[in-house]
Amino acid sequence: MTGASPALERVPTASLCASYLQAQLGGNRREALRLIVEDGLKRGLTCLDIHKVIQQAQNEIGRLWQEDRITIAQEHMATAISQVVLSHVYQYADAQRSNGKKVLVACVEGELHDFPSRLGADALDLAGFEVRYLGASVPHESLVRMIDTHRPDLLVLSVTMTFNVPSLREAVRRVRTRHPSVPIAVGGGACSWLPGLAAEVGADVEGSDAAELVARAKQLLGVAA
Repeated sequence: MTGASPALERVPTASLCASYLQAQLGGNRREALRLIVEDGLKRGLTCLDIHKVIQQAQNEIGRLWQEDRITIAQEHMATAISQVVLSHVYQYADAQRSNGKKVLVACVEGELHDFPSRLGADALDLAGFEVRYLGASVPHESLVRMIDTHRPDLLVLSVTMTFNVPSLREAVRRVRTRHPSVPIAVGGGACSWLPGLAAEVGADVEGSDAAELVARAKQLLGVAA
């Protein structure tokens, strides 16, 4: 997006996040989108700033669900709103020049929470990586075949629920067996709950949010910050 006018004051992200969260819980898609576009992007926040706002709101939605303060239907509604909003945010973004590095992003088999991986894929794309995004619950064998075809410089595996860590471990094992030279990054909510997860399953790096994932990917692949 173009630079914001100096006259426009950057809205505090905590305030925006709180308002956005209320719109999610109320099921108000139009208000959620208005907040992000009018009170966020048009007042000087970058797309990565907006990613952080949305991710923080989603983390709070997850916490409320875990504490039985909202239903699974409400959690799904809130996430669906964020999917819509994120699609609109992407239209406002100016991607950096291609850095020539190819990245494959996928949720491990059994992982249905694909929103964190979508955030990561979009952030990597905007940072200049060539991204292939596979979405939720990619079977291990299909994942390996995609690597056979696309030969990525980096594989990003997303896992949100801790009960899917065994699936993550198996995905890493299979990839290492067939493509031992492909670096593997781990992202998603499980990284926040299980520090050191990447090392534990045999991956190279991890990122608990989209911005950290981009930074780690650049460092790992030797891309200028």
